Amino acid sequence: MESFQSLFDDLERSGPVPLYFQIARRIEGAIESGMLPPGTKLDNEVKLAEDLKLSRPTVRRAIQELVTSGLLVRRRGIGTQVVHGKISRKVELSSLLDDLTRDNMNPSTVVLLHELVVPPGDVVEALDLQDSTPVLHIKRLRLTGNDPIALLENYLPPELSDISAEQLESQGLYQLLRAKGATMRVAKQRIGARAATREEGEHFGRPAGSPVLTMTRTVYDNGGRAVEFGVHAYLPEMYSFEMTLVDR
Repeated sequence: MESFQSLFDDLERSGPVPLYFQIARRIEGAIESGMLPPGTKLDNEVKLAEDLKLSRPTVRRAIQELVTSGLLVRRRGIGTQVVHGKISRKVELSSLLDDLTRDNMNPSTVVLLHELVVPPGDVVEALDLQDSTPVLHIKRLRLTGNDPIALLENYLPPELSDISAEQLESQGLYQLLRAKGATMRVAKQRIGARAATREEGEHFGRPAGSPVLTMTRTVYDNGGRAVEFGVHAYLPEMYSFEMTLVDR
């Protein structure tokens, strides 16, 4: 990474601009210019500090600035990497797989759970079911390249429960639902944030308690019947949600 280190040859070590800020801005510029493409792994803080002849706290603060702004990500067992392109999702009735494919993000899916279950109370209410009605419960890990970005948990009513795990690994859920005749017209959706569970942390390579974005969605067909209920968790640095607000 000789060309990368040359970014810091003329740091103003005694000027008014803090060194951590100078380092962060130069790394940011290298990311934006393509010198550091998505997925590039940076040397650890100790080595960077030694190479730049700076203190470790200075380098650590520079790296943290870029992690906070979503340009870098720290992954347990991997190190610090340049983040893949951020996914900008409009708040509309679309699937994550469709959005990733549209943005050329090389998506893939790992099916973690595929089972028929008697659903919990919130699912019974969302899908307007009888308490003992079995539904298809699925949980999938969505990736771009080799990077996990979302954990998707969904429940489907009995008439749409004959979707296989193999189909879910190769096709999007909404694509499969449409193929079965479901017409998805309206969704009730809530977007929020919370601390990651232990399971989410393990899949995302983050400590439990790290922040995640969340989305809960119930989708209805043109007759008002609920056809899907989902609870999803996303890595926050990978996402932004767009919406248009109109004054009444």
